[in-house]
Amino acid sequence: MLLLLAVSIIVFALVSLSPIDPVQANVGQSAYLNMSPEKRAALAEYWGSNVPLWERYFNWISAFLQGDMGTSLRYNAPVAQVIATRAANTLLLMLVAWVVSGVLGFALGVVAAMKRGSWVDKLVKGYCFVLAATPAFWIGLVFLIVFAVWLGWFPVGFSVPIGKSAADVTIVDALHHLVLPALTLSVVGVANIAMHTREKAIDVMESDYIRFARARGLTPWQALRAHGLRNLLLPAITLQFASISEIFGGSVLVEQVFSYPGLGQAAVTAGLGSDVALLAAIAVFSAALVFVGNLIANILYGVVDPRIRKGEGSHV
Repeated sequence: MLLLLAVSIIVFALVSLSPIDPVQANVGQSAYLNMSPEKRAALAEYWGSNVPLWERYFNWISAFLQGDMGTSLRYNAPVAQVIATRAANTLLLMLVAWVVSGVLGFALGVVAAMKRGSWVDKLVKGYCFVLAATPAFWIGLVFLIVFAVWLGWFPVGFSVPIGKSAADVTIVDALHHLVLPALTLSVVGVANIAMHTREKAIDVMESDYIRFARARGLTPWQALRAHGLRNLLLPAITLQFASISEIFGGSVLVEQVFSYPGLGQAAVTAGLGSDVALLAAIAVFSAALVFVGNLIANILYGVVDPRIRKGEGSHV
């Protein structure tokens, strides 16, 4: 609770202290210049920009704790409704990217470690180094140009076909629009997991118990599968659940590139329009998501190695 409270205070203060005038940002510069002072004052009161920061936050947090997230001024709808509408798209996007990047990153890390020094290892490391230095939005633009514009395999953007009613949208349509954004997030998330898994796998293969297993006639792959996978799973679980925050941060950029209607795109819209209530609620939601991810990781530690629950130390 203290973490979520601190996140809400920081976000609320930063957005409120932003130089962006919420009235001008939402009505447009031309309309704002032609507006009478009385109308500007009325809109400022409606947006709450003439109320002291501490009073606005107190009113917001009091209502928030009672289940009222406020009203989004950009979308002219309850914040809870905006989040509920867009959270499904973002969570589905993040889930696909999270699973694919975790499995692919773990597999590449293990293969690179087992082929240490070979061209396979160099190829995996080069791939990871390039991805680690490449912004997610740039990869998204490349995928958009190649697979959507040049090849025409996937739609240019959005989560459903343009001009198609919600009742007529099928699961195939939704998945077709999901592929490119999810692929972009997956590719970006592979690098960190693959490189950490590679280093851990090298340490495991050089350990005494693996050498003993090799001395009994097991091949490197057999020894790793029989005695090393548990030691690789623990750091992999840590990285996988810690990557939730990175995936959510990447989804903000990816959703902008592909015009994918999720929480990331809503957060950008709220920030540019100084929609404090919506942006603060999204920040609290994302912080809670990261917290739950870390909590699940801690629980899974005991499942993977029960001795951690008993305080018997790490696997040796």
